[in-house]
Parts: sequence; C-alpha cells; structure tokens
Amino acid sequence: MLPNNHPRHNQTETLPNNLAKARPYSICAQVVNCGQNLENADKTMISRPPLRLSTAIALLETDEQSAHRVADLAAESLPADEIAVALVDIGTGRWRVAMHFRAAPDEKMIRALTAAAAGNAAADALRFERLAATDWVRESLAGLAPVTAGRFVVHGAHDRARVPFNRIGIEIEAALAFGTGHHGTTRGCLLALDSLCKSLPRRRILDIGTGSGVLAIAAARTLRQRVLATDIDGAAVRAARANAALNRAGSFVEVVKADGVTGAKLRERAPYDLVLANILLRPLQRLAAPLTRLTAPGARVVLSGLLASQANAAIAAYRGLAIERRIDLDGWTTLVLVRRQRPRASVARGAPAS
Repeated sequence: MLPNNHPRHNQTETLPNNLAKARPYSICAQVVNCGQNLENADKTMISRPPLRLSTAIALLETDEQSAHRVADLAAESLPADEIAVALVDIGTGRWRVAMHFRAAPDEKMIRALTAAAAGNAAADALRFERLAATDWVRESLAGLAPVTAGRFVVHGAHDRARVPFNRIGIEIEAALAFGTGHHGTTRGCLLALDSLCKSLPRRRILDIGTGSGVLAIAAARTLRQRVLATDIDGAAVRAARANAALNRAGSFVEVVKADGVTGAKLRERAPYDLVLANILLRPLQRLAAPLTRLTAPGARVVLSGLLASQANAAIAAYRGLAIERRIDLDGWTTLVLVRRQRPRASVARGAPAS
C-alpha cells in the first residue's frame, strides 16, 4: 500500500460497467490505472496479470461497503501475481467486484473469503466465469465516449476525429491508462481550469500527482505556459510525458518524480499562480502548509479527489486560503481556493474627538 503521505493523482475513473475501478493494493505486482476513485474512497488503480492471457474471473454485485471489504480481503489473501481485483460502481448504490485470476481459482476458498468479508448471501451470489485472452484494459478504454468539460474534450485515439474544431482535445493513450478524465474529480478540475483561464494574471503552474498528465496538458494547451507536473509513481511520470508529447504539449509540460512539495525543482519554480492537486484528502491535508507557502498572493489552488463529505475538512486545512468556488459532480467535490493578497495594514482607532 502506498504510504499515506504520498500524494497521488486521482487515478481511477468511475467508468462504464466494462471498465473496472480498483484500489492500489500493496501486493499487486503490475499496476495500471484505469478506473476511478473511491478512497474510503481512496484513489485506486487496477492491477492485472500480463496481457493476452485468458483469465478466470469471479463476479459479485453488492453494496459499496461489502464490495470494498471483499476486494480488500481477496487482494490481501492471494499472491500478487495470481489475482487482480477491480471495483465498478454500477449505480443506485450497487457495486460489482471482479476478481481476475491467472489460473483456475479454488472456488470453495474464494466463496469462504467472500463469506468472511460480506456474509453467506454474498458468497452464494458469487459467480465464476472465464474470459477469453484479450488486452482487456485496451478493449475497455476503446469503448469510452469522449468527456467534455468546458472547452476541453478528453478522448481516446478512436474518437480523435470527433473533437469539435472549437474545443481543445486531449488524447489519452489507452496503453498508458493512468486516468481517462471520466470521473467527477477530473471533470471538476477541468471545469475549474476552464473558468480560471479567463482571469489568471500570471501563470506559473504546478500540477501535483499528475497521473495521466491530463490536467497539466489542459493547462499548457490553454494558457501556453510551462507547467511543472509531479507524481510519486515512475510509471505515471512516463505515462504523463508520453501523453504530453502525444498532445503537442511536450515542450510546455515538464514531468518529474517527486514526493510531496519539498523538492528543489518545485521550490525553484515557486511562487505558483495556479496549483492543481487532484489527490487524496489526507495528503492534501498534510501538504496544506508547505503548499500554501509555494503560492503567490492571489494564486488559485484547485483541490479535488474529495468526496462531498470531505470538502469541509479540506477547506479547514487550507486556512490561509479563501474558498472561491465549489464544484460538485457525481458525489465528488472540487474546490477552487484563492490565496489572499497581503493583509491590509490595520488602522488604529483613536479616542473619540471631543
């Protein structure tokens, strides 16, 4: 499991039912981010066996809490190279758990794990199937419709020709799937950026936990300014660089591997006029003080990756900033905060005139 103080991009998407959403389980050997977010709802990723192998799969539809308990227990109980666990929000409070196995699983044992996590009824509802050999990440992403957020359209290669001429298309390569823009947190950030682009006076930009690089690319393409993007995950850094190049933003977006906001390169570029941080609540809270110190007076800070119920906790952590806008989408919240200009000098009140 990633340490709690490691900021990560909102790297999972609530997608159509054929695309899973999964957690960054500590035992996963190979991790590809494709789904989106519920971290307690923590940010999540999909771990998977190598592509082009046929896999057995166990499926369960249940409530959200039971789904997470089953996914957690299964991932913790089985070898990393033998299982990939994914979660899909299928609406109306129901979730699908998909456990992918490299080899035929011990069905009795899997049902016992399910019963221990969610009860006998869930174990009885579990069903086992076999998937034909396919690159299921690419196949899932190929079915995604473009996502529009203000002037931005996030799309796959298959929809490149469908981007309207008066929109900014951002293409995310399926093979580098570290977030595809479908989730409310990513869309919220894009909507916030769309609005802020009209009023930012100076444009030194930082994207923390960049993941696919979609927010950094959007900022660079719109503002034509250099963006420093960071992620703690080397694979995400490589994916973001590739996506920036793919979207003709490679000369504007510099992606570096960084833990937190204390690195020399981040300090060199400060102070920032715009900060994008679509990560977890807890890292956002821990980063509040050092991140605020990196901002310029009047800077905007866009925070996301937050459940609606977590918004007040994030606002409280950033006491030096004032809330300017709140965007709620699909149960998720994006906050636009502004750093106050230097405080006015206080005027001492004299004694009343006689």
